[in-house]
Order: sequence, then C-alpha cells, then structure tokens
Amino acid sequence: MAVYQQVVRSLGNALWFLGEIFGNILRGKIRFGEVLKQVYEQGLQSVVIVVLTSLASGLVLALQGYVAMSRFGAKEFVADLVALSLVRELGPVFTALVFSGKAGARITAELGTMNVNDQILATRTLGVDPMEFLVVPRMVACFLVLPILTIISEFCGIMGGYFVGVTQAHIAGVYYINETIRAIHYVDFFSGFIKVFFFAILIGWICCYEGFSTKGGSLGVGKYTTKAVAYSYIFVILLNTLLTKVILTFWG
Repeated sequence: MAVYQQVVRSLGNALWFLGEIFGNILRGKIRFGEVLKQVYEQGLQSVVIVVLTSLASGLVLALQGYVAMSRFGAKEFVADLVALSLVRELGPVFTALVFSGKAGARITAELGTMNVNDQILATRTLGVDPMEFLVVPRMVACFLVLPILTIISEFCGIMGGYFVGVTQAHIAGVYYINETIRAIHYVDFFSGFIKVFFFAILIGWICCYEGFSTKGGSLGVGKYTTKAVAYSYIFVILLNTLLTKVILTFWG
C-alpha cells in the first residue's frame, strides 16, 4: 500500500511539474537567450553521435535487407526497405534514444547538481523563478532540437543504405535515389515525424523533473541521472507503440 501511495504521489508531482512548465510557456515566460544556449548544448553537441549511429543503422539495415531480398531476387527493393524503415520508425525512435542518453543525461545532471548544491534555492532567494530560468529553456530547446536531429538522422541513415546498395548490391546510384524518393510519401514522413514532438516533450519532462527532484549529494546526482535516462528509454518505446497504433488506425 505504501508503494502504491508513493507511486501516485510521484505521478501527481510530475504532472504538477509539467503543468507549471506549460503555464510558464503559455504566459510567454521564455528566456530566448537561455533557449539558444540550450539549443547549442543539446543540439550541436549531439550531432556527431546522432550521425554516427544513424549512418551505422542505415548500413546494417541495408546489408541485412540485401541478404534477405537477394534470396527472392528482389535486391532492388533495398532502397524501399531502408527508406521506409528509417522514416516511419527507426529514425525517430533511435534519435530519441540517443538524445536521451546524451542531452537528457546532461539536463538531469546539471539540474541535479544545482539542486544538491542549493543553487536552485539561491535563484528563488534572488527573486528569480527557477522554472522560468532553468527548466523552461531546456524544455523548449528539446522541442526545437529533436525534430532537426531526426531529419539529420534519417538523411544519414539513407546515405548509409545508399552506400551499401551501390557497393554491395551493385544497384545503380541514380536508380537507388529515385526508388527512395518514390517510396517515401508525405504520410510516411509525417507519420514518423509527428512522434518526435511527443518524444521531445516526454524526454524534457522526465529529465527536468528528475533533476529538480535530485537529493543525496553527488551520489544522488548519478542515481537520478541514471533513473532519468532509463525512464526516458522505457517511456519512449512505450509511447512509440501507442502512437504507431493510433497513426496506423487513422492514416494506415
């Protein structure tokens, strides 16, 4: 019973925390200078790892697809497989997971360190709302950065597939590009891209909340950072399952 009450209390606090964030945003309390700083720290510093992981994903996906489709004499459809898999599912999900581990962990660690060192309390003492000054810029930056990183990820993944298609499957480069363009329709792109905005809100919410809730000194920072990343992974996968079902029900 005590565990149940603790879970309900934590969920209520988390929802209240999210409500405060949206309340500040709707009232226009957004410090754009801080948002730009967070866009740099979350976005530009995550580009390299996103490019490497998405490129490797495209390479592996194309290699596996080529081996499987060659058995049926359909290696020309490797381009379709890579493009649709990345655009509809793998691109958004992989990027969100990588972003959680890179930028999400940083957000939680920064806020957690500020909390255990009483820096958040100090901002209140100075008359500055820590939600407005610390949390809202990070949340807004997540919402802006993750969609851009997803587009970069999908492009690099398709380029990885192109490399395998041309060098291993011996598909003409022009044909591969044309087949990729033909395979991707607006519904394919947006059915995957819409998910990214939900992922961004989820990751920003979890990581900021865990950072704000951190206690226990330096050991607590590590504990809560690990918990934030783990929760982000779990809920991104669960939310992706739910959104996929909804999108396929209405769009097909």
